[in-house]
Amino acid sequence: MKRLSILTTLVMSTLLSSELVLGDAIQPLLDVGEERSKKEQVSQTKIDSMDDDTSLIVNEFKIVSKQIEGLRVYNAQMRKQIARQEERLKEIDKTMKEAQVMQRQIPPFTRRMLAGVEKSIELDLPFHLAERKERIAFAKAAIDNPTVSPAEGLRQVLETFNVEMEYGRKLDSYKDTIKIDGQDREVNILRVGRVAMVAQTSDQSETLAYDIKSGNWVKLDGSYKNPATKGIRIANKLATVDMLELPIQNAEDANE
Repeated sequence: MKRLSILTTLVMSTLLSSELVLGDAIQPLLDVGEERSKKEQVSQTKIDSMDDDTSLIVNEFKIVSKQIEGLRVYNAQMRKQIARQEERLKEIDKTMKEAQVMQRQIPPFTRRMLAGVEKSIELDLPFHLAERKERIAFAKAAIDNPTVSPAEGLRQVLETFNVEMEYGRKLDSYKDTIKIDGQDREVNILRVGRVAMVAQTSDQSETLAYDIKSGNWVKLDGSYKNPATKGIRIANKLATVDMLELPIQNAEDANE
């Protein structure tokens, strides 16, 4: 019995020693496994974090790509707009240069035009002379005034020219005083454009026509009395428009 007890004790001691030895041998392996597991968890965490970062970068890339595409479209539009503006600047520069040339040409042209109008009045029938000469003087003062722009001076001359042109299209009647047989007589003047100009005394006793060649009033025979009276009434809107038999100016005589 005692031997069996000793044998059992020895077996138990041997087993315990084996377990201790085995435990000491396995523990490092367990520690390594645990350490590896921890590292794997850390690695997985890093991978997950990298996936999140990658998704964020991809999303940011998409956003930036859209912004870049938008900027490309915008830049293309701006390039076209800048090109149009550059073309417009070239046109403006060309126009300004042409305007400068015209600006230099306006004053001499204006003076020539006014001189032509003034000369035409001298050669024309002598109607409304005071008014017409006053208009010429006003236009001449405008182009001689340094404070008046060339464009305004030209406008004044063109206005004078247009008024003179209108005279040739109108039937006109007004009162004036002319010399008849050396005496001043009040008469009614009838002007038919620039083709005829007659005068009739207030008592209708005498009818005269202006002879542009001689520069004098010439008496007409009695056949022109009624046409002249009728023409004066038409001009004053006291009668309806009708045919008139009046002596007209010879164009060749007017040009001599």
